[in-house]
Amino acid sequence: MSDIHSATLSGTAHPVDVRAMLNAICEHFVEHSDVLREEGRAVLMSRDWTINLTSVDDRLEIVIATASDASLPVTCTMFAEHLFYFAGDEPLSLEWSEPAPKGRPPGFHEATVVSARNVTSRMRRVVLSVENVTSFIGGNMHVRLLIPPKGRAPVWPIVQQNGRIGWPEGEDELLMRVYTIRSVDAGTNQVSVDVFQHSAEGIATPGSDFARDAQPGDRLAIMGPGGGGLPDAQTILFAGDESALPAIARMVEEAAPGTLMKAIIEVEDRSEEQDLEERLVGLEWLHRSSYSSDDRTSLVDRVKAEVQTTSADTFVWFAGEKSDCREIKRFLADLKRDRKNQYVAWYWERNRSA
Repeated sequence: MSDIHSATLSGTAHPVDVRAMLNAICEHFVEHSDVLREEGRAVLMSRDWTINLTSVDDRLEIVIATASDASLPVTCTMFAEHLFYFAGDEPLSLEWSEPAPKGRPPGFHEATVVSARNVTSRMRRVVLSVENVTSFIGGNMHVRLLIPPKGRAPVWPIVQQNGRIGWPEGEDELLMRVYTIRSVDAGTNQVSVDVFQHSAEGIATPGSDFARDAQPGDRLAIMGPGGGGLPDAQTILFAGDESALPAIARMVEEAAPGTLMKAIIEVEDRSEEQDLEERLVGLEWLHRSSYSSDDRTSLVDRVKAEVQTTSADTFVWFAGEKSDCREIKRFLADLKRDRKNQYVAWYWERNRSA
């Protein structure tokens, strides 16, 4: 364990099946960190934390190490949430050497809607005011918006002793959606979130509805940021659909001078294009309205063709619909491209609530 990660916390989890839990952890975190696996043990390593896992009889021993005391509870809560997610409906107990401090979850920010407007007919920008935007500047970009029910005073989550977040239930249940911080204004302590207006007959779109109906003064909360930062690379290929456009646009704007970037973006038609060309060496827009009935995979096919022509050190960044992302992941794996030079994440799922 590196001296860089000097703040530590130990814990014990009792899942129904220790081996299955360890497998699930490794299969998931290999997409987000370096994973070293051997029989009965695993080490997960990222820039911000190291997590050592050891299977002992019917329990899983955990040691979390972070660079600072402040980041320790953040990592503890993140890992606890994953453990309970992997357990599903099966019973799971989790205890830490030091109980998690009670209070709001790490990265919790109350926010107020300042304004909402259309960037295009299908992209809605919501500007939010927070007490301090410092944590949103640079680094990670993804956040969870916590939206209380209309007409009710918000009831916010609290951290439980096992590190898991206790969410309000019943009439106080919060709508939660993950978005990208599109821009940050340090002078006004405001952040902007662009929300793609999904529309499909018979499919609920509560996240899109929030952005459409948001009014100045509406209260909500933000948790984060976490994940989805700008790649550390000299050459980057960005690709995705409208759901990825806010992240691509921000990364293009914030990339270091001299970074060579190209983007392939799928939108409905020309009216949904946004101005990104200034920092890019190449920008290609794909229009779904021009596709034939057999062209559903046009984005995936075009990205595959482009990757074939890129150098091995080009960072491939792709986000969009779940099945498209799975196809791109398989394709990159077959090419045996370095996993550290790629980011593939699904932002939505076809025929599911958005």
